[in-house]
Amino acid sequence: MSDTTQDGQVLTTQDGKPLKAALAKALRREKLRALMLIAPLLIFVLITFVAPIVDMLFRSVENGIVSETLPETVVAIREWDPASGEAPDEAVFVALYNDMVIAVAEKTHTRLGSRLNYEQSGISSLFRKTGRRIKRMDEGGPFKDQFLSADKKWGDVATWQVLQQFSPSYTDGYFLNAFDAKRGAEGIELKPADERIYMFLFGRTLFLSIVITVSCLLLGYPIAFLLAALPLRTSNLLMILVLLPFWTSLLVRTSAWKVLLQQQGVINDFLVWANIISDSGRLVMINNQTGTIIAMTHILLPFMILPLYSVMKTISPTYVRAAKSLGANDWTAFWRVYFPQSVPGIGAGAVLVFILSIGYYITPELVGGTSGIFISNRIAYHISSSLNWGLAASLGTLLLVAVLVLFVVYDKIVGIDNVKLG
Repeated sequence: MSDTTQDGQVLTTQDGKPLKAALAKALRREKLRALMLIAPLLIFVLITFVAPIVDMLFRSVENGIVSETLPETVVAIREWDPASGEAPDEAVFVALYNDMVIAVAEKTHTRLGSRLNYEQSGISSLFRKTGRRIKRMDEGGPFKDQFLSADKKWGDVATWQVLQQFSPSYTDGYFLNAFDAKRGAEGIELKPADERIYMFLFGRTLFLSIVITVSCLLLGYPIAFLLAALPLRTSNLLMILVLLPFWTSLLVRTSAWKVLLQQQGVINDFLVWANIISDSGRLVMINNQTGTIIAMTHILLPFMILPLYSVMKTISPTYVRAAKSLGANDWTAFWRVYFPQSVPGIGAGAVLVFILSIGYYITPELVGGTSGIFISNRIAYHISSSLNWGLAASLGTLLLVAVLVLFVVYDKIVGIDNVKLG
């Protein structure tokens, strides 16, 4: 029997336990049960989404290969001053010899050379050449003369400056490269003008992604409006045409645009046949930004139409009819009544298209040429070709930060609560 107060409030349960504790235990049980239900999805998100991002952030600053391959040299070189204008003394070369003997035996000196070659050209061949000579060096020394005879670059201050600069386990070198900067004798400085590429590519990527998003909106809004206004049977049939590109390979669709857009392609042939342009004035629409915008607009257009259609389908036509009955013309009824209700679909479609376009690299690679590629193309290059994963990770991190900043700005202007999928 439960105890009650004079005003009828229950203080204990039937088994004598305090009611407050029993309710708290039941609430914890419900939360644990809910957590168990979402645990598989949570684990999946952590493994496939969070973990790769964390790994990317770590790789963008990780630089343990120098200290792991040349531990004695890293310690000995700390006291060397690059401002002296001379290579380190004999003690540093003794440490270098001891480290190189182990590194050559474990075949890790080539990996170190490849890593440092990203910072200064020629260091990779320096370590390879020295690795072949290390076994023939006299163990009794002196080692400085023997290293200089193996390769004169060991006497260059720049070589030792790179070793000293990138000896810590963590480095900002990858991010400096991503910002088209480097560490010089006087600190951080921009690279020469002819070597600056990444900031320009970032700007181009953001600009073209915005242009593609606007193009998809201008083309997709009338289509979604038409589909929402037609009878259900007719709109379902036309929706097949919208979904049809999803049934075709991305490479096939992109290759088709290469055929259509080239100067001797179908579009130029039609324009010449229709006397719109002359045969000598054929349009250049491939291997440039125009080709990238056209091809990616076609590929991403369904991602704009579907959210717009799902939102427009929920807008009752009686609102527009009521506005017209009150004296509004067609344009006023659309702009003041219908369009505001479709803004959530515009927001959802714009976010989808922009996020997808900013990370695309296959289509720009095939139709963009040198003026239509994105920053994602350079990221893919460093991952698959140059194997400079640290720089690729730093570029990916900056791209992620840029997207998050734009997302915050979008939330301030439009409001993320206005983004709906129907």
